[in-house]
Amino acid sequence: MVRKPTLVAGVDSSTQSCTVVVRDAGTGALRRTGRASHPDGTEVDPEVWWDALQAAVAAAGGLDDVAAVSVAGQQHGMVVLDADGEVIRPALLWNDTRSARAAEDLIAELEPGDAHRPGPTAADRGGGSGRAAGRTAGAGRAPDRAVDLAAGRAAWAAATGSVPVASFTVTKLRWLADHEPGNAARVAAVALPHDWLTWRLAGSPGLDRLVTDRSEASGTGYFDTARGTYRRDLLGLALRRDDAARIVLPRVLRAGEAAGTGDPGLGLGHLVLGPGAGDNAAAALGLGMGPGDVAISIGTSGVVSAVSPHPVADDSGMVAGFADATGAFLPMAVTLNASRVLDVVGRLLGVDHGELSALALAAAPGAAGLTLVPYLEGERTPNLPGATGSLLGLTLASATRENLARAAVEAVLCGLADGLAALEDVGAPVERVRVIGGGARSEAVRRIAPTVLGRPVQVPEPGEYAADGAARQAAWALAGTVDPPSWRPAPSRTYDGEPARHVRERYAEVRHRHVASPHAR
Repeated sequence: MVRKPTLVAGVDSSTQSCTVVVRDAGTGALRRTGRASHPDGTEVDPEVWWDALQAAVAAAGGLDDVAAVSVAGQQHGMVVLDADGEVIRPALLWNDTRSARAAEDLIAELEPGDAHRPGPTAADRGGGSGRAAGRTAGAGRAPDRAVDLAAGRAAWAAATGSVPVASFTVTKLRWLADHEPGNAARVAAVALPHDWLTWRLAGSPGLDRLVTDRSEASGTGYFDTARGTYRRDLLGLALRRDDAARIVLPRVLRAGEAAGTGDPGLGLGHLVLGPGAGDNAAAALGLGMGPGDVAISIGTSGVVSAVSPHPVADDSGMVAGFADATGAFLPMAVTLNASRVLDVVGRLLGVDHGELSALALAAAPGAAGLTLVPYLEGERTPNLPGATGSLLGLTLASATRENLARAAVEAVLCGLADGLAALEDVGAPVERVRVIGGGARSEAVRRIAPTVLGRPVQVPEPGEYAADGAARQAAWALAGTVDPPSWRPAPSRTYDGEPARHVRERYAEVRHRHVASPHAR
């Protein structure tokens, strides 16, 4: 009798959609997939994620024959719950920049002495138990007091591994405290998108059953990534509350630890639930990344991430010192503007992505001096949430469709090249660079990337790497082993080209001029 393979499912609940993959737990072979869209916007009712997850599961053939599932999700999104487990208000997503002022205030309010305050006890690594956080740092302080911001950035980097920007959950909680104090006072638990979806799969069994993993916790802004503990004093600082010890935070599971089982009432009682992960950490797991590997993901955002055996703390704020899904670390530089820059320029030119790629490749490197500063939604790296984009170097000679297409591709890649350089500056090992995401489907991106980055790049065949990583994590939780299962990596193609240093130099020159201009502040 031939034994049927054990199947596992991975979920990627991203900004734009929910994707489900079903794979063989032993080999990683893909069996089936499903997808459902999410609505546009930066403020979303989490219930639509749950609806999309159910639709994507149905499109993937259901979970009746699946043994385990794990959820990867967009990072940083703020899901606040009341004492009954009800969502208090729509979630604020990572790309909602209304909390930019809150980020600046939090940086100003943290004093150097607060950076090394004792962390919570082992009992307080999640859940609502544990000792009180002591005084709430910043309680009663005026948010506009004069403080050395450089010292504040250093204090945050020492405390959490990262300097808060508008994307982080901690800044959104401060925005909530300042603009919706009634809602802030009702907060009994704070979760991130993947935490909440895993909890829903378990049947919403009570706030004390919320779970997460290090990769997601490290992106909140109130988690000490190096030590693996929550910083409730920083949570209290954000919410302007002195009872932060009473707020439930998801219990941080070990890498590969099972989160429990699915809800029998939903027909999911047979499922082992994995801990889940942030989308970039899941993608790293799906790619099989190890120390020295770098992934450049070109999607809604642009992400440069490197697996490091050691924690990273960058007080410039260029690099966020996150954790990965295996027990290592995942320092990361993120741009808000990536594939949608190509979308916009394509619409302006009236062409699809294939035609935009052909136009870009028809232009010479440097686009005859035409340079796009692509801060169409503000920017995170560098931290300029109020910035707008600029098109510079427009002349009779440079004003062609081909040059505009080339300038768009080069702009996206120059921003990511800055992120890669920042990772190297903080000591992250960089040996092999892979380009993934929707933007990597562009032939122009693949061919221009090595000329802008100044090194060869590998482009794996297109795939749903965050969902794949979640599926691999589900197989890991099911097996209960020390290490994740070994799955065959996706085949890739290497691209190389002559470095075009003048492109980076020109971009750096106009970006510096742009950053110094009044409208960028």
